[in-house]
Amino acid sequence: MKYDLVIIGGGPAGLSAANAAWEDGCRSICIVERDRELGGILNQCIHNGFGLHYFKEELTGPEYAGRFIEMLRGTGVDVRLDAMVLEVTEEKQVHIVSSAGGYEVLEAGAVVLAMGCRERTRGAIAIPGTRPAGVFTAGTAQRYLNMEGYMVGKRVVILGSGDIGLIMARRMTLEGAKVLACVEVMPYSGGLTRNIVQCLNDFDIPLYLSHTITDIQGKDRVERVVVAEVGPDRRPIPGTEMTFDCDTVLLSVGLIPENELSRGAGIQMDPRTNGPVVYENMETSIPGVFACGNVLHVHDLVDFVTAESARAGKSAAAYCVGSRLPADHVLDIKNGNLVGYTVPQHIHMDAQFAAIDVFFRVRGICGESRIVVTDDTGAQIASFHRERMAPGEMENIKLPRVLLDKAQGAITVSVEEGSK
Repeated sequence: MKYDLVIIGGGPAGLSAANAAWEDGCRSICIVERDRELGGILNQCIHNGFGLHYFKEELTGPEYAGRFIEMLRGTGVDVRLDAMVLEVTEEKQVHIVSSAGGYEVLEAGAVVLAMGCRERTRGAIAIPGTRPAGVFTAGTAQRYLNMEGYMVGKRVVILGSGDIGLIMARRMTLEGAKVLACVEVMPYSGGLTRNIVQCLNDFDIPLYLSHTITDIQGKDRVERVVVAEVGPDRRPIPGTEMTFDCDTVLLSVGLIPENELSRGAGIQMDPRTNGPVVYENMETSIPGVFACGNVLHVHDLVDFVTAESARAGKSAAAYCVGSRLPADHVLDIKNGNLVGYTVPQHIHMDAQFAAIDVFFRVRGICGESRIVVTDDTGAQIASFHRERMAPGEMENIKLPRVLLDKAQGAITVSVEEGSK
């Protein structure tokens, strides 16, 4: 079967891309989603705080997804649910399998990758100890509790301070569990400041920074964990051990973009983000294949996913009607001091745009600072003041066309601490 546009993933990124492409005139669109319903991770995020930027009101995750699903109902977008994508080829052939259609190959004029991300597991971080029941990733526990109706434990220790772990600390407490501690190996939290305040401080849940779990003990079920302070090398410091009697461990130790399909297609990947390298229009190294949302880089706000994915959908729609951007005048974006990565990594300078949004995360807690953009000659082309920045909160800057036109060679985004 042939489509102008095939979107892989029916979560917030895929829904936004589909709606944007339809609004721009693309009338042959298919969303392929492996779950039984659209909405992705939002379906299990029953807490509020979504939509403040995009809808200018506070919504729960299902409400936010529902808004886009309702928009989709007014279109002719084809939706394949309970369908797994097995392969995406460089020729934009999408191999899928489902109980309804069996094995199919969808021919696409353009493809949007919106597969989201997955959680790191205990095996990925190699926590010592026995292997009892009661060890969950925070997202798995969230799904069990919010969608399946299962209480995963009564006495809980959370390893990692990512946003899902922080939110689950509050959620477990509200369901009657005792959250004994949130333990973070880094000297700063990996989550949003508002989640630290609302999910830990408001419920008197202690946060142990520069600590980690060094042992999980228990035969059939988790019985206790040993927590120790770590030094600058992140190795446990002998003599600092604390023991917590608990029956459950939740892991919130990072998210990994789901890019097996991207790598299989031969798309150029960025080792800093674990996502594809993209241009300002969200196009990857394969013309006509676009990426957006958490498959590209891990976001902290779904509103940013929506805006980014709309850009990918509009770009894919333009590609389907023959719009091509030449690659002979490309401006590269590099990361400098204290900046972990940048998205996008390249800008088509032959494209029509007034300004480019550049997203990045810092490598550590920064107080009053300047974000400085320089070119290859060392000339400063832009500067932005920030009172505070943290790795758990994604930053973005807007670079006007008139400034980018002045750049000689590539541009570098850096942070200078202690300056206005």
